[in-house]
Parts: sequence; structure tokens; C-alpha cells
Amino acid sequence: MVEKRVCTFCGGDIEPGTGKLYVKKDGTVLYFCKSKCQKNMLKLHRVPRRVRWTKHYIKSS
Repeated sequence: MVEKRVCTFCGGDIEPGTGKLYVKKDGTVLYFCKSKCQKNMLKLHRVPRRVRWTKHYIKSS
């Protein structure tokens, strides 16, 4: 049985056989559904709670 994975940045589901697996030097495993999520987290250092198109977005109203 193939386990379902969730994108670390946007919170979207990752289909089996797709996406990227990134392992940091400290052993933390990050899963990304597309390169857009990977670049936003690793290169641009964005917080998922502040990006509107993610499932982790919190409205401050």
C-alpha cells in the first residue's frame, strides 16, 4: 500500500510517483508537490501561514 503524502508548504496532497523529497542536513524531511512550493520555502524563506494560496493560510480578521 502506498502512503499518501502532504506537501510541507501548501498542504496539498501529493500523488504517488510525483513531487520532490528534500532532506535537510539536520535530518528533517520535507515533501513538495511542485517546484513553486519548494522555491517559496527554501529559496524565498516564505512562511506558509502568510501566503494566500496555501491551506495553512490564516486570515487575521
